[in-house]
Amino acid sequence: MLVLVAPGQGSQAPGFLNPWLDLPGVADRLEAWSDLVGADLLRLGTKADADEIRDTAVAQPLLVAAALLSAAALFDGEGGAAVEGGEGKVARDAVGAVAGHSVGELAAATIAGVLTEDAAMALVRSRATAMAEAAAAAETGMSAVLGGDPDEVAARLAELELVAANDNGGGQIVAAGTLEQLAELSANRPEKARVVPLKVAGAFHTAHMAPAVAAMERATSGIEPGDPGIRYVSNADGSVVTEGREVVRRLVTQVSSPVRWDLCTETFRRLGVTAFVELCPAGTLTALAKRNLPGVDRVAVKGPEHLAAARELFTTHAAESAEAAPAAEQEH
Repeated sequence: MLVLVAPGQGSQAPGFLNPWLDLPGVADRLEAWSDLVGADLLRLGTKADADEIRDTAVAQPLLVAAALLSAAALFDGEGGAAVEGGEGKVARDAVGAVAGHSVGELAAATIAGVLTEDAAMALVRSRATAMAEAAAAAETGMSAVLGGDPDEVAARLAELELVAANDNGGGQIVAAGTLEQLAELSANRPEKARVVPLKVAGAFHTAHMAPAVAAMERATSGIEPGDPGIRYVSNADGSVVTEGREVVRRLVTQVSSPVRWDLCTETFRRLGVTAFVELCPAGTLTALAKRNLPGVDRVAVKGPEHLAAARELFTTHAAESAEAAPAAEQEH
């Protein structure tokens, strides 16, 4: 079974969309989406520096756009032109499950058929703006905690009143809270653990983002979602969600709730994952899969040069996707 995933914030890098402009139609898509998000995605993805694209209000729309562009190139042929017989076109039913890390869930929901592309881009604008505003209200941040005894790490976070905002599995926890709390964590870290401050604007996926939940509720009030046409694995708890309205509800509450990528990985394993493709800007989730899903074929679609390898996996694993056992799913 092949799993298709979309990465979250922090995966972007200066100029990462430049190679994609060689595909026909990509610039036109970016220009159209720029109107929806109120930002020049074409310039931001090709010419902006690291500081500019680190801004939450910019980074999130860029990430969703990149994931959708690379998905379109896989499904509809190079450049995403939806024409029969497009070069390299692969069938969506070759995908056994989709998932996204943090903001990547918007791209995953779109690929699954819950949201339209335009709805996803409009929604990511609301999400990014609201989370940037919430982050500006207090001096908060996030730090990766790598290694150490899991119980000792959990106890230290609880002692400092920090939140495990991301549990990525394999001994990788992302702690979130005030800068003062995080500084204390770095100064007195759990035994045998490393603490690496992350270059993000605030304590995402914690109660600090509560104001953004209300903004997301307003932004989604007029959306008429479809039910997923591909298994949609929620990063709230790793469950397979079968109703579009429930997917949207989770997209709303997700901004202030922890990301449980470890539970998504467990679900992939139960479903019988044999192949793992990460959409642009890929690398982070593929590295986690290398550690947590040994023996699974992996492709990180960082640029168009990786499309051929991803398409080969789609072709090879199409039969396994069709035969994946639904009994392994937790449906909600």
